Amino acid sequence: MTEPSATLWLLAGFVLTLLGLAWLSRQISQSIQLAAYLLTRSKDAPALAIFLIFLPGVVVHEAAHWGMARLLGLRTGKFRVWPKRQGRHIGLGSVSVESKGALPDSLVGMAPLVVGSAIVALIGNHIFSAYTAAETLAQGRLVEGFQTFWRALGEPDGALWAYLLFAIANAMMPSASDREPVGPVLLYAGVAVVLYILLGMPLNPPTTLMQWVTPALQNLSSAFLFVIVLDVAALAVLSLFRLVAAR
Repeated sequence: MTEPSATLWLLAGFVLTLLGLAWLSRQISQSIQLAAYLLTRSKDAPALAIFLIFLPGVVVHEAAHWGMARLLGLRTGKFRVWPKRQGRHIGLGSVSVESKGALPDSLVGMAPLVVGSAIVALIGNHIFSAYTAAETLAQGRLVEGFQTFWRALGEPDGALWAYLLFAIANAMMPSASDREPVGPVLLYAGVAVVLYILLGMPLNPPTTLMQWVTPALQNLSSAFLFVIVLDVAALAVLSLFRLVAAR
């Protein structure tokens, strides 16, 4: 496989693991809320349950919004870290930020995903050696790969680090309001890329850039895969609880 092809496959793997994690995050949130309701029969318990479970991630999420806004010179207002029902959705926190256009608003909106991904990659690869486990799975050695995952969880403070990884990864996804200004920015970026190619501009700079970000993509993909395994295990436990509680 040529180097550009390998980079494209790696990029595809990163996108797939990110999308998979985003989908699982929604399933985890819904399952936790349902379990809390079945356990307490209280309408307030689901919001409180996901807030307490994801608390470290909620703090990172809102702090990332605030930090990016301050970095861009935007005024910030009320900082809230507490669950609040907003129609059919539950907001776990919020930061009031001055709006200055699509680009700065997009950077503020996507800050939790960027900061959260960096923390997830750091914990996943430095604490759990997620890259080694992911590489083993990619080679088709499934049993050995999963054994590596579970051995990592048994390390000193492994459960605590796994919880932080779980909470931050599942709380870092942008909300609907976070994603709202991103559409126009992606559209303009896509048009710029198409024009760049149609005008016959040199492909060496983007190729070099992709090679430069390859290690980051590897670390992110492997860490996301580690969280996906955690999420699947958590969903299995929550599903079992729901079956027992429904009897």
